[in-house]
Amino acid sequence: MIFISEQISASILSLPTELVYLILDNLDDFTILCSIRNVCTRLNQIIDTYPRYQTLTTLDLTHNGIGDHGAQHIADVLRNNTTLTTLTLSNNDINEHGAKQLSDALRNNTTLATLDLSFNLLERGGTFYLANALQDNTALTTLDLSFNCIDIRGALDLANALQDNMTLTTLDLSFNVIDCYGAEHLANALRINKTLVTLNVDANPIGGHGKEHLADILRNRTTSTAEHDVHNETDDDSY
Repeated sequence: MIFISEQISASILSLPTELVYLILDNLDDFTILCSIRNVCTRLNQIIDTYPRYQTLTTLDLTHNGIGDHGAQHIADVLRNNTTLTTLTLSNNDINEHGAKQLSDALRNNTTLATLDLSFNLLERGGTFYLANALQDNTALTTLDLSFNCIDIRGALDLANALQDNMTLTTLDLSFNVIDCYGAEHLANALRINKTLVTLNVDANPIGGHGKEHLADILRNRTTSTAEHDVHNETDDDSY
């Protein structure tokens, strides 16, 4: 990641806008968003009119090792960005500290629709912050939290959030450590939440009781406007 000093920033700002565009052409999206933008007001004005920035809707940072420090920079972007709709942060060693930063930004973000945080280190702490953000966020429709060591406590936090959130349609919790009681919490939330269309709990140790709780939701839920799927294939069963 490139960080811009005040001296370098002043040198860039002395250039015509067209030349600054040429410099930006040689930088990747992550550097522009996290290192160049928010250096100063003038540079922000130039970036705001930069064609590539204006059309930047998808940012994929899979396996970039950004960690919590990088997550904080991404959070700063999300607080002001109005173009990103899809953000992939899979496999980046982000734990609860980075999740807190992202969650704080998500509370007021009205653009981002898809967030992929799979293969990170969220565990219960990070899930707690994200669940709190879901209670306020009205933009996210797809959230991938697979492979994050989320247990019953994280499932309970998410279940509580789902009782208030009426925007999320897809939640991927596959390959975590949610047990039958966690599945019960999620099932109880789905009795209230009618917006979530797909819940993926593949490869979680929910057992027969957990499957029954989720299956009961499918038996009693109306499907007149959408198809509601709950997936679990731990024992080659699919709901």
